[in-house]
Amino acid sequence: MESYLNENFGDVKPKNSSEETLQRWRKLCWIVKNRKRRFRFTANLSKRFEAEAIRRSNQEKFRVAVLVSQAALQFINGLNLSSDYDAPEDVKAAGFQICADELGSIVEGRDVKKLKIHGGVENIAAMLSTSIINGIPTSEHIINERKRIYGINKFTETPARGFWVFVWEALQDTTLMILAICAFVSLAVGITVEGWPKGAYDGLGIVLSILLVVFVTATSDYKQSLQFRDLDKEKKKIMVQVTRDGLRQKVSIFDLLPGDLVHLAIGDQVPADGLFISGFSVLINESCLTGECEPVNVNAANPFLLSGTKVQDGSCKMLITTVGMRTQWGKLMATLSEGGDDETPLQVKLNGVATIIGKIGLYFAIVTFAVLVQGLFSRKIQEGTHWIWSGDDAMEMLEFFAIAVTIIVVAVPEGLPLAVTLSLAFAMKKMMKDKALVRHLAACETMGSSTNICSDKTGTLTSNHMTVVKTCICEEIKEVSSSNKSYNFRSAVPESAVKILLQSIFNNTGGEVVNSKENKIEILGTPTETALLEFALLLGGDFQAERQASTIVKVEPFNSAKKRMGVVIELPEGGFRVHSKGASEIILAACDKVIDSNGDVVPLDERSTNHLKNIIELFASEALRTLCLAYMDIGTEFSVDSALPLKGYTCIGIVGIKDPVRPGVKESVAICRSAGITVRMVTGDNINTAKAIAREIGILTDNGIAIEGPEFREKSEEELHELIPKMQVMARSSPMDKHTLVKHLRTTFGEVVAVTGDGTNDAPALHEADIGLAMGIAGTEVAKESADVIILDDNFSTIVTVAKWGRSVYINIQKFVQFQLTVNVVALIVNFSSACLTGNAPLTAVQLLWVNMIMDTLGALALATEPPNNDLMKRLPVGRKGNFISNVMWRNILGQSIYQFVIIWYLQTRGKAAFHLDGPDSELILNTLIFNSFVFCQVFNEISSRDMEKINVLRGILKNHVFVAVLSCTIIFQIVIVEFLGTFASTCPLTLQQWFASVFLGFLGMPIAAALKLIPVGSN
Repeated sequence: MESYLNENFGDVKPKNSSEETLQRWRKLCWIVKNRKRRFRFTANLSKRFEAEAIRRSNQEKFRVAVLVSQAALQFINGLNLSSDYDAPEDVKAAGFQICADELGSIVEGRDVKKLKIHGGVENIAAMLSTSIINGIPTSEHIINERKRIYGINKFTETPARGFWVFVWEALQDTTLMILAICAFVSLAVGITVEGWPKGAYDGLGIVLSILLVVFVTATSDYKQSLQFRDLDKEKKKIMVQVTRDGLRQKVSIFDLLPGDLVHLAIGDQVPADGLFISGFSVLINESCLTGECEPVNVNAANPFLLSGTKVQDGSCKMLITTVGMRTQWGKLMATLSEGGDDETPLQVKLNGVATIIGKIGLYFAIVTFAVLVQGLFSRKIQEGTHWIWSGDDAMEMLEFFAIAVTIIVVAVPEGLPLAVTLSLAFAMKKMMKDKALVRHLAACETMGSSTNICSDKTGTLTSNHMTVVKTCICEEIKEVSSSNKSYNFRSAVPESAVKILLQSIFNNTGGEVVNSKENKIEILGTPTETALLEFALLLGGDFQAERQASTIVKVEPFNSAKKRMGVVIELPEGGFRVHSKGASEIILAACDKVIDSNGDVVPLDERSTNHLKNIIELFASEALRTLCLAYMDIGTEFSVDSALPLKGYTCIGIVGIKDPVRPGVKESVAICRSAGITVRMVTGDNINTAKAIAREIGILTDNGIAIEGPEFREKSEEELHELIPKMQVMARSSPMDKHTLVKHLRTTFGEVVAVTGDGTNDAPALHEADIGLAMGIAGTEVAKESADVIILDDNFSTIVTVAKWGRSVYINIQKFVQFQLTVNVVALIVNFSSACLTGNAPLTAVQLLWVNMIMDTLGALALATEPPNNDLMKRLPVGRKGNFISNVMWRNILGQSIYQFVIIWYLQTRGKAAFHLDGPDSELILNTLIFNSFVFCQVFNEISSRDMEKINVLRGILKNHVFVAVLSCTIIFQIVIVEFLGTFASTCPLTLQQWFASVFLGFLGMPIAAALKLIPVGSN
């Protein structure tokens, strides 16, 4: 079976599967009882094609707009343009001078001419009653007026489906429809032949069973849909920095309004359409809207920013002009949201299993029906009544047909693929509480098979609460601690050196010191930037005064490839100065001068270079992050288009930043090792810092190798093949090094790889990995969008929790499949063999529908929602090539099926004698005993299925409230069916002895299951 599944249903990957692959497996599933239900949690390919058409349309529209705006620029400059635009009266009455449609046409059409007619960005801001310095006023009345005139920043979503929609979808089941027809025919014939109410019992029994199945199924599906809806809301939560009433604050993108001032940095998503106000080196990736990969340079000449695009480089302040469904992104997202998630490999495999068993079931149903009908014909021929047909004969034929249809109901395990989504929905909801947001369904199950985790250091293995604790200024090491000693620190350093240090920190930064909503000083930026700004404030620096003293001319933001950032400022006394900071060895290598202990600039000789290198190593060996700061005066002329110099700098100093290891990380790494998961550290930090921390938390062992990115890049394919299995730490790595490592692990070594990332440049590695894990706090929107799971607390221990939940999902589905296949096999063989050998089926249509519900919806609820336990992390991972239906499962399925079949067959052939049954009701009592024993076999088999390999299956059973509730409901309802619903279910009340016997026969399945687990089998 496994080879058939791999050949026909194994092409679907955890992510990035082609449309052809997704189409192919759907065509192979031709035995489907209910298409709406079976394919509910799969991708809507038609909606995806629609979204792609919108993208192509946008691409052409924007290409034309660019050409038109370029042509318009040549004619506009120097012309005196006047506007005859007049805002509608309701817009004017609300206090604005421009309507939403006019604003939308300017940005979406990239209409330079119209922008100039309206007086440029500043005048547009005035027309929106906002200030490009202080933002919009926040009085409730004005905010409400803005919403009324311009709308809100939300796109139209498909309305939530109510409970009755799921009831209607559950009724679409073809086999249930056929059974419903049988029931109505049975009612008509029965009432005609036997009268009311006796003739209606059989038909009403089937109708009630169908309604019970439908309502239980719909309730389960409805609750599942609510869980997914809650998770979807969490996925869409994005916070942005805005200025309102002159104060910086974080707001949800859904609360943005036209007139808002939004601050964007590298990796951010543009939250709505708008116009560039100010910024540096802004490159925008518009591929999500247009399909074009080439980034667009956004500046005062080309100020148009479109919602949904990404900031690839630089930072800027923008004015929001258009929101929600008025933007192209809003229209695209409304379509894309209906496209759904890709189906998971496990879902597809289980669809394959359902298809195989469905084919077998269809064959068995046809043969069973043929055998039963042939038995009826033979009997009538023997009696000589084959030309005389009565209403009873018609009812018998109808019952045979109903049994055949019900065999198909039981045989096609429609619940198998849906059990995956049930288990995933349960796991994803629980994982949210454990600080992990799953963006793609497949990630949850793939994480359970992961064999490698490539983790960042900063913020993931460490706490991300950074402080400057040591510095080397003017070639002397100084410790930084409380504010009382900051005065001593400053007095010990020449004033000229302090002045240049403060100028460097306050100007060459991606962070800011602002007034918050509570009117307190707040430091914004990455933890590294925050640590440096805190240090500068501790020295008595004034951020705003320093920024106003000089003019920033050009900014080259930090990125992981260059490992440095730089800024050019125009000095108040004239001339330009470059400040640079970054990886210590890289910046130090660019320096040829240094500030000495007297505050003088002196040449950087070999002795000083070695002294500074030793200090870098000393700081790094103490697990400190080291940064080097440098500057360079470049005369009186500088062009914004010129690149920043790479050599000739003066070293200001080196700072050592402490970032302590997160609590619990060492234990989590040890858990991963015992679970067969290799953890590797991939960091941009200094190799000595990386090694010190890797040793502390147990990643770097005595036999492990630590290597630097530049050295890794130089290795040949053969050398990499030998190096990678032993490599535990990669320092000074670039994003492409991480991508190369992940690719080799996946393709050359066949590993299932999880990768963490937080920066924009990590997107290729996150995309390449089997599971991309983005950081929720430190991660950029670009990284989060490329990821499969967002670690909301940036903690490595949470990654281990995700792996544990992933394994739990995988094993829970295996348990459910084992349980369901056992019921399938026994129900099919019992009815088929009985029909062939005795001419009748012991289990009626109503009874089979009840059994189907036990094994389908109720079984999935009980077994697919089992929470994880710590033992899961003591077994080896499944990896990429593990069989889903393992030898262990086949052993349990076959052993349990044989036992159950022997019991049912014994009762059929020897039951009357064993229980001393005689009289007119003996056949009915025997069939009730068979039905009762069969159901209790499933009840105890469900308990045995809680663990496929361990004998003790009762451990922790009372903690799983869902399991206990399902089991209790099954037993209670079984008693009700047997004792009180006999007229509908073809049963009769049993004696206490008969109850004990049938429960005992079911219970015997548990020791049988325990004995089976002692039989050794291979893993595959």
